[in-house]
Amino acid sequence: MTLIDTHVLLDLVTNDPVWADWSIAQLEAASLAGSLLINDIIYAELAVRYERIEELDAFIDEAGLILAPFPRAGLFLAGKVFTQYRRAGGSRTGVLPDFLIGAHAAVQRLPVLTRDVGRYRAYFPTVELISPAP
Repeated sequence: MTLIDTHVLLDLVTNDPVWADWSIAQLEAASLAGSLLINDIIYAELAVRYERIEELDAFIDEAGLILAPFPRAGLFLAGKVFTQYRRAGGSRTGVLPDFLIGAHAAVQRLPVLTRDVGRYRAYFPTVELISPAP
């Protein structure tokens, strides 16, 4: 099972000229290893690109994605990591989506397929990241 970050899915939705091929190849490879998962946060981030819920749900079905329930332990961890972030000078006033996604991956020991590794590496060092070479 692999948790798929929003950026990777948006590469498909927008047919990103730089990243679409990489994202498609990585999704295909991840699907051979198991289920492709998203959570509520990723669903909400994807919703920005769609006019109707039916369109988003059709994309999720076509892509073979599974909406995984968010673990309570992940919510707790996201809050703790956000506290650490704020103490280090982070300026946002709400728990960031990357913290919620990273915490979900951490507590369920899921790899994350992502192009945006910064916060994941900094705050979730135990999470395996599938990302482009630097």
